[in-house]
Amino acid sequence: MQRGTFQQMKSVNKSIILNKIRTGAPISRAQIAKETKLTPPTVSSIVKELIEQGIVNESNLGESQGGRKPTMLLINSNAFYVIGVDAGPETVECILADLSGKVMERTVNDIDTPITNEHFLSILKQGIHHILEVSHLTHEKILGIGVAMHGVVDVETGTSLIAPNLNLTDIPIKDEIEKAFGLLVKVENDARAMALGEYWFGGHGELDSMAAVNIGRGVGAGVVIKGKLYHGAQDLAGELGHMTIDLHGEVCTCGNRGCLQTFATGTAIANRASKIINDHTDTLTGEEVYLQAQSGNEAYMKILQETGEIIGIGLTNFIHMMNPGKIVLGGGVMKSEKILLPSLKQTIDQRVLTPAARQTEITVTKLGDDATLLGAVSLLLVELFDPV
Repeated sequence: MQRGTFQQMKSVNKSIILNKIRTGAPISRAQIAKETKLTPPTVSSIVKELIEQGIVNESNLGESQGGRKPTMLLINSNAFYVIGVDAGPETVECILADLSGKVMERTVNDIDTPITNEHFLSILKQGIHHILEVSHLTHEKILGIGVAMHGVVDVETGTSLIAPNLNLTDIPIKDEIEKAFGLLVKVENDARAMALGEYWFGGHGELDSMAAVNIGRGVGAGVVIKGKLYHGAQDLAGELGHMTIDLHGEVCTCGNRGCLQTFATGTAIANRASKIINDHTDTLTGEEVYLQAQSGNEAYMKILQETGEIIGIGLTNFIHMMNPGKIVLGGGVMKSEKILLPSLKQTIDQRVLTPAARQTEITVTKLGDDATLLGAVSLLLVELFDPV
């Protein structure tokens, strides 16, 4: 969708009504007016416009309260689509999703390192072009492109400032992708995007605040407060992986020693297992550590239990700083949840300051490997559904 068209669709009242239909559907015009405090004529006028634009559908689902059955409103999921991109560090995965988050198309391209900014952008464009080609959709049907990028992102300019796992800096993602495709582009840190995706599609209900922590090749977190991502003063909020756990620990990709991600990533778990258990198999991975533990190997099980304890320490610090109502864990490492989660939760219970903090709900994502991709999609849905 072209920038001008997108802005024409936006207004505070329109977004309020759209979001109310999204979260409360099926819902009547009268109920919208009651819950939003907007006047019935205003609601009727905007709903008429939304129906004409094809974003909202009518359905005779309402129950009669003694008179005529009210006409109920629902979001037309097929009205528009969003391209979501999970960019790196090993692959670039692109999806096309409808307004409900249903994935319609998907493509994956590998990233070979070392790589330049230009080559990385070329892989992004290749994936997006493929999605556009196979979908046969016009630009008018696509709200835009959301890109979830690991590392530090300047969300205002859509620039990847530091992509440590690719050893790249200052990648002008937004400028280059908008220039190539003429669509609105939003770029966000991958963990923060995942948090927004959980808020929109994770089925967590109404929450004032929640956080998502992605533990895989790196460790990152995102915090959503009243439906909005928290970025911090310089877009550094959520860099949980670079919280120091051991002043004299292993050197992290950021250059500091003993960061949480030197203990908690799949690679870190495998390296620790190699040293402690003297398993110097070159191909040992975090997944194999889990399979060994799952088969009953106590030495590998202990490694994962200790990892759960270390992650629990990091999350305890996170709870003390941000105090979210719920924390959702995702990423490849959390596929070992059966072994990690008990020691993780026990550590939090032992270390948090107050009994109330022990009630912080800790859960593992139900969105699986698509959590970050759906987060990238939600970057554009916020633009449509949430008030400006």
